[in-house]
Amino acid sequence: MIIKKYTLVFVFILTGFAIVKAQAPAAQDPNYIKTITARADKIVAGLGITDSVKYKRVQSIIINQYSSLSAIHDTRNAQVKDIKAQPGDDKTAANAKIKAIDDDVDAKLTKLHSEYLSKLSTELSADQVEKVKDAMTYNKVAVTYKGYLAEIPTLTEPQKVQIKAWLIEAREIAIDAESAEKKTAVFGKYKGRINNYLSTQGYDLKKEQEGWQQRIKAGGSNGN
Repeated sequence: MIIKKYTLVFVFILTGFAIVKAQAPAAQDPNYIKTITARADKIVAGLGITDSVKYKRVQSIIINQYSSLSAIHDTRNAQVKDIKAQPGDDKTAANAKIKAIDDDVDAKLTKLHSEYLSKLSTELSADQVEKVKDAMTYNKVAVTYKGYLAEIPTLTEPQKVQIKAWLIEAREIAIDAESAEKKTAVFGKYKGRINNYLSTQGYDLKKEQEGWQQRIKAGGSNGN
């Protein structure tokens, strides 16, 4: 019986499922596990991995990342909810407690982010890691960048490089956000930065938007 037990454990490790079971919070909703498993499978399916064992390893790394992110954010939200529910009007003290919690969350996310990318890099090429990042952020770098190019066809190469750099920076933050809405909010913040930058470069964004809409009406969905 002991031999059979350890044989099963070895098989689970080879397929990558042991990692998920060991790291997933015990109280995690089975439906959520099912959701992130399907999400990770969809991401890995786009990487062109033909080795089934490696496929499962990468899938497990991504599942564990979603699970760990959820645990961090859920704990933070519960702690903040508890602070706000406490009686009293000392908002300064409450805000200080919340800031301390958020600072701790930021430190945990930074560590988790670094460890995650390191794990992916042991299994994937740099190009494949980029694809994972894009998939986890709904391909917003490419979509948003393409939108700027279509809206402002006169962008210079240095301007294009700056826009792309900020969108990639946004992706690095958004990949750790707790929801699609929060990921979108991160990109929205960076779009504001990009728009301010373009205004300082002499662009009238309202006119650029109007011109883009006119080009779309005149000849094509992308406005080019």
